[in-house]
Parts: sequence; C-alpha cells; structure tokens
Amino acid sequence: MSHPTETRGLRVAVIGPGGIGSTFAFHLSRAGHDVTVVARGDRLQRLRCDEAIVTVTGERAAVHVADALDPTTAWDLVLVTVLAAEVEVLLPSLADCAAHTIMFMFNTFRSLDRLRDTVGTQRAVFGFPAIVAGIEEGELSSTILRRGAPTIVSDRRWATVFSEAGIPSSTQPDMQSWLRTHVALVVPLMLAAHSASRNGRGVDRHEAAKLARALREGLHLVRELGNSLTPSAFAILDRLPVPVIAAILWALSRLPAFVRTVSVAPKDEPAALIDEMNSAAPQGTPGILTVRPR
Repeated sequence: MSHPTETRGLRVAVIGPGGIGSTFAFHLSRAGHDVTVVARGDRLQRLRCDEAIVTVTGERAAVHVADALDPTTAWDLVLVTVLAAEVEVLLPSLADCAAHTIMFMFNTFRSLDRLRDTVGTQRAVFGFPAIVAGIEEGELSSTILRRGAPTIVSDRRWATVFSEAGIPSSTQPDMQSWLRTHVALVVPLMLAAHSASRNGRGVDRHEAAKLARALREGLHLVRELGNSLTPSAFAILDRLPVPVIAAILWALSRLPAFVRTVSVAPKDEPAALIDEMNSAAPQGTPGILTVRPR
C-alpha cells in the first residue's frame, strides 16, 4: 500500500464535501495540505464562490474546487465521504485515477471486498469519522468527538495525518468487523433518536423492546458472517438480556444530548443499512425488518 512519506504538504481530494467531508477538508487545509474538494449542485456553486470551507463562526480554510476528480493527479489521498449508496457511480473514476491511496469513509454493512477489488487492494483504506457535522446555509457546523472512540482508520499513517490536523484518530486493521458491529449497534440507536426527536419524549417500552431484539439479531449476524464483534467490549451487549438492552435504549432516548447527537444522521440511512444487513444475512433478518422505517 502506498503511504505518505511525510505528514505535511500532501495532495488530498475530498469527494462529498458535506458536513464530514468539509470537516476533513477544513482541518487538512489548516494543517498545510493541498486540498481539493469535489462537489456538485448548490454545494459546488457555494464552494466556487468562497474558494474555501467557511464555518458558521466565520473561520475559513482555502481549498481548490472541482466538479470531478482529476484522474491524472497523483493524489496522496482521495477521501470518499459520500453515503454508501452513492459510491457505486464513483467506482469507475476511482479505479482509473492515479491516486496513491483511496479511503472510503462511510457507514456500510456490505462486504468491503468489492471496493478493494475495484480500486486495488494496495490502495484501498477504510475509515469512520467520530464527527458530528452539517452544512447550514453553505457554512460548516462541526464538532469533533474527542472523548471515547476517536475517528477510526485502517492505516496508521493516515491516522497520524488526521491526528496532526486536529482530528484525533486511531487504527483498526479489521475495518470489516468494526463497520459491521457499528452498523448493528448504531441502527437501533439512530431509530431511537429519530423517534425521540419526532415525538419529544423518547421511545415507549414496546418500541424499545423491538429495537433491542433488532440489536441482538444484528450482533448475531456479524458473528454469523465470520466477523468478530469489534471493539471486543461490545460483546457484552450480546450477553445482556433483551429487557436490559431495551431499558438502556428507553433511557438513552430521553437524554437530550443523545438525541441531539445521534438524530443528525440522515433520516433514510437506517432503512438503507437495514437493507444491507438483510441482503447479507443467509436466512434474512426478520427482527431487524420489523423496525425498518417505511
């Protein structure tokens, strides 16, 4: 795998400068890297006007702006932060580009093998951001989570680059297990937070029990597919009785900080992730499908 030989002055392209991509672009630019953001639609027009990532507090970080990835540039890193459902159309251009490293950073339960095979095993890197961010009227609102789990990447050198840029990061070589465990856990959490955000009072006992059973079924599926529960501490959830997990979800959905943080996830993301889980399951996921948003 190609790695940066230094941690300053790297050429980085960010595809998908929404909240997460813009946060990386902002901090990498501020750290002295040459950053190009690849955007479309209204976001492209705003970035072309500003020639910078602009935050809601008025801070600016200069970036180059493009409507497509330049395939001839030997990018040190192409960081892909679109939703998993949107990556398919990008794969041909990513496969043909001259980038040294291509990092996919999004929620997915699918096998990572297709992404590796398409762009090349030696170039493929995976990650997940510990960032809560959004774009408000063209400006970045972003919080980097510095307590608990940091941003996770599968390559230690890029973890160093991000950490030095102000995005604390650590390394997880088995990103397939990590991502699948994360999806199994986060889907019920997102559904609980979205429900609480809508009704203003949290999930009821019946809904909490359904979400708890879905969580247990998701963790079982991770192991059924040959992956380990990662981090290993999450294995305790697989041993807790469903009523205990339900009580935890019921309580979390009544914490304003939890609801505020988790409900920023796109409203259609849980359904897409549930479909990925069900497609991967040899026998389907009847419990998880019962909580799928319609």
